[in-house]
Amino acid sequence: MLVPDWEKEAVPEHVQKAAREMNRAAYQERLRPDPDVRTRLPPCTDQMSGNVRKQVQSLRVLLSSLQAKGKERQWLKHQTSGELDDAKLIEGITGERTIYKRRGEQEPELGTPQEKPKRLKLVTDVSGSMYRFNGYDGRLDRMLEAALLVMEAFEGYEQKFRYDIVGHSGEDYRVEFVRSDRPPTDNKQRLQVLKTMHAHSQFCLSGDRTVEATRHAISSIAAEESDEAFVIVLSDANLERYGIRPEEFRRVLTSNPDVNTSAIFLGSLGDQADRLSEQLPSGRSFVCLDLKKIPQILQQIFRSGMLS
Repeated sequence: MLVPDWEKEAVPEHVQKAAREMNRAAYQERLRPDPDVRTRLPPCTDQMSGNVRKQVQSLRVLLSSLQAKGKERQWLKHQTSGELDDAKLIEGITGERTIYKRRGEQEPELGTPQEKPKRLKLVTDVSGSMYRFNGYDGRLDRMLEAALLVMEAFEGYEQKFRYDIVGHSGEDYRVEFVRSDRPPTDNKQRLQVLKTMHAHSQFCLSGDRTVEATRHAISSIAAEESDEAFVIVLSDANLERYGIRPEEFRRVLTSNPDVNTSAIFLGSLGDQADRLSEQLPSGRSFVCLDLKKIPQILQQIFRSGMLS
């Protein structure tokens, strides 16, 4: 049962402060080092790796096939203006006009080696509603599995594709779970990431900072040099409860043409996710209540980036 916001606001400040301190203490206790990390993870975790095995293989096949996208700066020949091309002096004498060359950017040819890594920032929803409604539709389990899918699939592709996993909730809009320069390298490290994500969702304060998280992810990744940049936002579509209008989220998603942005809704109360997705740009939003669809969605996102 949801507690109305007006009832929460009516609670005296000293009671709210005591509750927050108890909450923080429980959160820190949950994150204490554990010799067997599995003993403190949600029950479904033991099955997660098996659940995503086929999806991991599909995504790895996709990653291995991605081509370079970044434009190369080189001499563009056969121009009508610019610097005279010495190799076309004879053509100039005969009246040919395209005898110049100039420096410019050119799309790489198919098969061109990728000089810079592609970049992905996976923005995960670790808000309280993910934990609260997990029993309703498994949204938190699905989000953890999606994060595990990325961590396992991208292993070994660090030179080609670097990724971060960050989270957002009512407390913060940039909770760091995985850094691109320090990705998890074994099952224990990956499970520790999932443990932290699960604990944050369980103990965080209520609220929603999806828009701030998306804006920050886009601006931070745009400031980096990369072959291509992607921001993928995972959410439970529970935005209207906090007064966030679809057009506000839409503006942020489309704020930078140099960054490929998409939203994937992993949970929904009724048709909430469908209604929100319909009001976002076509090809930029997906409703995914079945993790088996994630590789196909990621393939569509990465392929559309290559074609843009």
